[in-house]
Amino acid sequence: CIEDIYQNSFNIVEGKEWFKTDGKSVGGVIGGVIGVADMDASVKFYGDFLGIKDVVYDVTGHFEDIPRSSEQEFRRVLLRKAKSPCGAFTNLLGEVEIELVQRIQHRSKKIFENRYWGDCGFIHLCFDVTDMDTLKELSVSKGYNFTVDSQNSFSMDTAMGRFCYVEDPDGTLIELVETHKIPIVKKWSWHVDLRKRKNQKPLPSWMIGLLGLNKVK
Repeated sequence: CIEDIYQNSFNIVEGKEWFKTDGKSVGGVIGGVIGVADMDASVKFYGDFLGIKDVVYDVTGHFEDIPRSSEQEFRRVLLRKAKSPCGAFTNLLGEVEIELVQRIQHRSKKIFENRYWGDCGFIHLCFDVTDMDTLKELSVSKGYNFTVDSQNSFSMDTAMGRFCYVEDPDGTLIELVETHKIPIVKKWSWHVDLRKRKNQKPLPSWMIGLLGLNKVK
């Protein structure tokens, strides 16, 4: 576990799948660790709504990697979702893991208490989704109302998409992004309009690899 200059913690774990690697690099984000007040309610939310339901472990005890864990007990549940067979960026994003941590003896405060959106910390989790309308219907039917919905395409620089937010039982923000248009090579004005795709098969790896040409050096 390491911390950045703002005391945000990162766990470095061994990866099992890579989009591209030189064998020595640290990869991208595979998931997040989230503090919860009611483990069962949170497991239900992430399973029912986001489909992250495979339980890797469910353990209770004292843990060296949790501050002051020697003084209190914690319950930890690691949930995993396998790589999706559909979605434009599934070859890049791969599987998802969420670890939920609950303090047993005391009720913890909400992690966003006295926090501002955009301060020097973790703001929210973000998921790439398809068919936002159907997902919203599912969410509302299970009692998880969207707090924000851009409705139509919202432009960000040369990309476009539909952006929505929902909250987990503890108020942790979950952003959902249905990508509509992405720049493959900006200098050639080469874009892909994902709304025109006839299926939800993943974009080919060579096309996703071209996105790296847009990086600012």
